[in-house]
Amino acid sequence: MAATSMAAALAASLPAPQAAPAPAAPTYEAIPASMSKAIDIEAEIPLTCVQLDGLVVTKILKHSREAPSTTAHGLLLGLDLDGILEVSNSFPLPHHNNDDDDKSAKSIARYQASMLRSLKEVQGDDNVVGFYQATTLGAFFNQTLVDTQAIHQERLRHGGIVIVHDLSQTARGNASFRAFKLTPAFMDAYKKANFSASSLISHRLTFSSILEEVPLKIRTNPLLSSFLGAMAAPSTSSLTGVHPKSATTSALPPSFSVLDLGNTGLTRNLEQIAEAIDSYRTEEGNVAYHSRQIAREKLRADTYVAKRKEENASRVAQGLNPLPEEDISRLFKIPPEPSRLESMLLLGQVDAFAKSLESNASAGLVKMYAARASSGI
Repeated sequence: MAATSMAAALAASLPAPQAAPAPAAPTYEAIPASMSKAIDIEAEIPLTCVQLDGLVVTKILKHSREAPSTTAHGLLLGLDLDGILEVSNSFPLPHHNNDDDDKSAKSIARYQASMLRSLKEVQGDDNVVGFYQATTLGAFFNQTLVDTQAIHQERLRHGGIVIVHDLSQTARGNASFRAFKLTPAFMDAYKKANFSASSLISHRLTFSSILEEVPLKIRTNPLLSSFLGAMAAPSTSSLTGVHPKSATTSALPPSFSVLDLGNTGLTRNLEQIAEAIDSYRTEEGNVAYHSRQIAREKLRADTYVAKRKEENASRVAQGLNPLPEEDISRLFKIPPEPSRLESMLLLGQVDAFAKSLESNASAGLVKMYAARASSGI
């Protein structure tokens, strides 16, 4: 409930979906054919790519590094143009540590609305196109992300997207950014609020079909690219009598972090897998308990109905009027079938942790063999 209320509060300042107005005779000049694809007023062109500006990348990296926790998140601003979602700006949302989830969600919603209003006053980009979420070890499946993205897909053009930034990959020197949106099958089940076993089977839903990935590319300013290239280029020292190895310098020295042979990340990865599996087993135990309750109540109801039928048949044989039929739903409170959404999300986390462990372990083995070969042992 807390995740749902927070997602609803975050979306409070988003534009509400409006009904299509009644068609009227146009009194303006039609859009030229050459601009019909670029000016996509009705959002009819499908989204094919997400383009992140270099400024957005640095803002997300800075916010994720300085955030007090690994759950840093914020809003993305930009414009969709000819099937490409151009993200030109972003701003972080505050993080609250208090226990009052409703109060924190309302505070975040007020901050979001204030930021959008301020950007509009200074003629900045104020069109929300999605949000970003920092994660670690690739495990970004959680209820808050799903609820927030579901609300965005109902209110934003082209449904909006979520950018997932992996902190563990960035720490190893590989900036990881991926774009996702919810699949149509999952959105259909989400709108019906039905994640029972039969619903998952009919929609063919698994943890791998909750989100679909959208191609992402990063756009850098040519001037910025030239500046970084000039900083990375080696320059000759102007001092006399300098050692040949120190004769050339660079403002951006090379990083040797990829050569680190430490295994601290693997230990933490294994711990995360164990915790996710324990959470999944606990959730499956809760689902099994509720399923037994449902089966027990259904058995009681079926037994009552069978007994009533036998009694009415006996009364009819004796020439008496049968007893009136009673509403079974009022006599027996059969609980609804438990939701399997949390189980799917936990399976997604286990899968992400396992893939991260596989990638890191394989890279670590290659480094260890390379170090052993170079040492001559």
